[in-house]
Amino acid sequence: MDDLTLSGGALVLLIVLLLLRVPVGVALGGISFAGIWLMLGPRSAWGILTAVPYDFVAHWTLSSVPMFLLMGYICYHSQLTDGLFRVARAWLSWMPGGLAVASVGAAAGFSAVTGSSVACAAAMGRIAIPEMLRRGYDKGLSAGTVAAAGTIGSMIPPSILLLLYGIFAEVPISKLFIAGIGPGLLTAVMYSIMIMGRVRLNPALAPRDAEAVTWADRFNSFRGTWPVIALIIGVFGGLFGGVFTPTEAGGIGAFLAFIIGFAQRTLTIEKIKLAVMETLVSTSSIFVIAVGAVLFTRFLALSGMTDFISEIVVEGQVSSTMLVIGTMASMLFLGCFLDPIGIMLLTLPIFLPAIEHLGIDLIWYGILMTKLLEIALITPPVGLNVFVIKGIVGDLMSTEAIFKGILWFIVADLITVALMIGFPEISLYLPSLID
Repeated sequence: MDDLTLSGGALVLLIVLLLLRVPVGVALGGISFAGIWLMLGPRSAWGILTAVPYDFVAHWTLSSVPMFLLMGYICYHSQLTDGLFRVARAWLSWMPGGLAVASVGAAAGFSAVTGSSVACAAAMGRIAIPEMLRRGYDKGLSAGTVAAAGTIGSMIPPSILLLLYGIFAEVPISKLFIAGIGPGLLTAVMYSIMIMGRVRLNPALAPRDAEAVTWADRFNSFRGTWPVIALIIGVFGGLFGGVFTPTEAGGIGAFLAFIIGFAQRTLTIEKIKLAVMETLVSTSSIFVIAVGAVLFTRFLALSGMTDFISEIVVEGQVSSTMLVIGTMASMLFLGCFLDPIGIMLLTLPIFLPAIEHLGIDLIWYGILMTKLLEIALITPPVGLNVFVIKGIVGDLMSTEAIFKGILWFIVADLITVALMIGFPEISLYLPSLID
């Protein structure tokens, strides 16, 4: 059996294992190790297994992953972001579906202090869903709004997905971070337009808020947002001002979150223990998948599969549009049964060589990929954000009802993707300012 046939069979086996619910990292690592063993022998396989994972995990840039996660969990458990929803509600409640729109706005704000969509959905769900249900909002709209709005956490920096993409694709993380701002805000706008349009057509979905909000109430609502504003200014002011690197920004952000939490007297030892434990679990999961992806990349390179794919692109005269559409279809399909990090680290070794060969801008492609992975967070049957919201609402509504409420947001996301493809400047304008 030649090396290409072996790697092709390995890809088929990988898909079978994933369909059988084998963990992504285990499937990637196991198949890669076995494939290298068959190609080069046991000595080479063990040598690569001992060297490659260490070289990757010891990468200095990766140290920002646990730090950004810790920053988000500290903010969540010390309730530093609760004021965001109060501000959004005070200023947006007059709109059709105002509380739902406020939830989207608050989620966009919270995204700036966490790289986790799951944490964003959990934080907003705890605050916004009970309030919407108390005001008579449709259950599907309430839960669907927060589940979808949480996905913005994957786009607006700091984003763990963008951070990992930057490391694998070897592009500047600071440019990826700033490139995510435009599409992140566009996503929030599209969600808000969709909510207002639905409520205008069917006012029963979201009764008007009878509680009057004065201008004094609106301006007073900002008092509770200083922790988040201070954290955003401290982290991103220093990052984009050149004071520290994206790697250092994670540690500084986590430190500032601790200081602000203690200053607010909302951070206790028990909450710190909980935040640290959740950070350790999330980081371990990410690193296991990432190590498997690195081994898989090495296996495909040794087998010649990456060169073979590039040759197919050249000889078959595959256009950049066709390739992008192909990667989109693959990621949307994989999103039905894999988590976003697994999808990204599974597909990058396969598609990245061809993307680079066609000269597609890697910053733009990274933002587009992240947007598609956002959709994966809410697509059935394995939409992680949906199950986070289900855990919050309990028996108040079924998982099916939440997925039904999500469908309109998926339509809005697909329109956003079309705009990002038609107008690349949405992603590339801000990075061009720091060239």
